Amino acid sequence: MSQQNNTPAVQPEQDLAEILQIRRDKLAKLQAEGKNPFEVTKYAKTHSSKQIVDNFVDPVEGEETEPVIVTVAGRMTSRRIMGKASFCHILDGEGTIQLYVKRDEIGQEEYAAFKTWDIGDIIGGTGEVFRTHMGEISVKLTKIDLLSKSLLPLPEKFHGLKDIETRYRQRYVDLIANPDVKNTFIIRSKIYKAIREYLDNRGYLEVETPILNTIAGGANARPFITHHNTLDIDMYMRIATELHLKRLIVGGFEKVYEIGRQFRNEGMDLKHNPEFTTIELYEAYTNFEGMMEIAQGLFTHVADTVIGSRQIPYGDITIDLDNWQKLSMIEAVRKYVGLDFDTMDNDQAVAAAKSKGIELTGTKRTWGNALYEVFDEFVEKELVQPTFIYDYPVEVSPLAKKKPTDSRLTERFEFFINCSEMGNAFSELNDPIDQYQRFAAQVAAKSQGDDEAHMMDEDFITALEYAMPPTGGLGIGIDRMVMLFTNNQSIRDVLLFPTMKPIVK
Repeated sequence: MSQQNNTPAVQPEQDLAEILQIRRDKLAKLQAEGKNPFEVTKYAKTHSSKQIVDNFVDPVEGEETEPVIVTVAGRMTSRRIMGKASFCHILDGEGTIQLYVKRDEIGQEEYAAFKTWDIGDIIGGTGEVFRTHMGEISVKLTKIDLLSKSLLPLPEKFHGLKDIETRYRQRYVDLIANPDVKNTFIIRSKIYKAIREYLDNRGYLEVETPILNTIAGGANARPFITHHNTLDIDMYMRIATELHLKRLIVGGFEKVYEIGRQFRNEGMDLKHNPEFTTIELYEAYTNFEGMMEIAQGLFTHVADTVIGSRQIPYGDITIDLDNWQKLSMIEAVRKYVGLDFDTMDNDQAVAAAKSKGIELTGTKRTWGNALYEVFDEFVEKELVQPTFIYDYPVEVSPLAKKKPTDSRLTERFEFFINCSEMGNAFSELNDPIDQYQRFAAQVAAKSQGDDEAHMMDEDFITALEYAMPPTGGLGIGIDRMVMLFTNNQSIRDVLLFPTMKPIVK
């Protein structure tokens, strides 16, 4: 009769305390016997579980074949003890494999020791690959080793661990329990690789810029503030990579990009985490229309390379990456809200916004802010399929070049998928005088209480005074991109270690 050994972690308190003590007693006994598993420094693993399964060939009846001998290692996740022989499964970096452990093959002492090991222990073994009568590809061991001792039991019914708090706080357990979670982060890594491939093949140079800065610039956002002890100055964790990358365009690099972490001291929800990853790229001698081509090409390249399809399932819908629409912000507001800001003056625009429940105060009582706030409140939620929204107001685009035919607007776009902003791009402002004036307007807004307004960056103005060529720039949120391609609804599901409030004990 078989004995199933799958020790759960969630027990009545006295049972859990007893389990923890038993595991530590087992470790102490091993150490006393000179078999401390934590002293193992390396293990000659030859094959992963996936390699074994992928390369297995059933022998042809009547033909002799050389046995395939492998050495495997991983976490023991289940075990069935059946007298003189047992089966167990181990989980490695690529999947699971069944091990057949027979007393007469590994030795009586080793088999007795194996039966005292616990679910969650890291074990290894050497043996012959075969297929069981039940059809499962397995390894018949001739040698078995305990490589590391698990002092904490895995959660009860850990296959399919569902508790959200546990999953996010103890991602290491989540990765053990949920293969789909591990796959999400494998896909994330492949997306990085595909992005780099796409840009590198177009002559872009990957660079790195500072995370700590004396000025928080490149976006409208509230920064994190820290202090540099040696210099005795406050510094800001970067909110964007834009201004340093454009300095490199001034310096003579014509195509640059950076994939990097940004930090914004703002709210947290399904789409926002205080630290997140973006890619920003800049190309000389092109404009925002050139960036549209790059943005669309980048997403379709990732879809083709990583997913193998441009029809992306997301929740209850399918995103069609072969079908992108383009609307100006004025057109989008006219289409979805029924207001035509193109025919309004400043006062009419502010009144139109108020009629929709949007109250603008102070420096925000302008035509451009009214247009943007109406769009933000009523239009973004309508943009399910890939959509470029262009011609943003000057007031909300302090780093974008003005539209030559309408000085109220800029050559800027954002693109949206599933009602979520995925990226932002400009024909970059390269007029130092205009840039200074826009920074000054932002400083005035900050002095009136706008915590997200841009700071004055005198050195960036100096860089522009040396002349920056006409340039297109694009920023994309990597985390939201991964959410789309892995069909995850929360940004926390695509961050290995999302920001969490500490547990107060």
